Amino acid sequence: MSVRQGGIFGNQQKAQYSKETADLLKGMMKESKLTNFQQRVINDSMKDYNSAKEKERLTDILVFGTDKPLPKPKPMPVAPKPVKDRFDEIQDEIAERRQFLAEMETLGQGEMYRKQIETEISQYIREMEVIDKKRTAELNRMKQTQ
Repeated sequence: MSVRQGGIFGNQQKAQYSKETADLLKGMMKESKLTNFQQRVINDSMKDYNSAKEKERLTDILVFGTDKPLPKPKPMPVAPKPVKDRFDEIQDEIAERRQFLAEMETLGQGEMYRKQIETEISQYIREMEVIDKKRTAELNRMKQTQ
């Protein structure tokens, strides 16, 4: 079990005081000989809470047209991305390699990359041949079972 931020007691809300209660607290503070700092802390906590609560309520009215909580929207189902076929991926890779080699040749550096790119392309072609053989064998099996 994880502990929420704010410790074991969670995020506790400050009490909301009515006007009468706030006036009573002010009177008691004057009588109780609290230091100015202690009185200021108590006054600030009452003001901050009430003004923050009021700001939140007014913001909700502006945004949603009401200060009542709206129902949570249902999550939209996410359509899975279609899985790209490895054969198509290899074709794209080969096209990218050829484009890169063409760019390097226009920059005068084609010789530096030609052997490496041609080797990579030939490896991709070999992989495509293996995929093609597997697909052909699978199709032949499917034809025989019909």
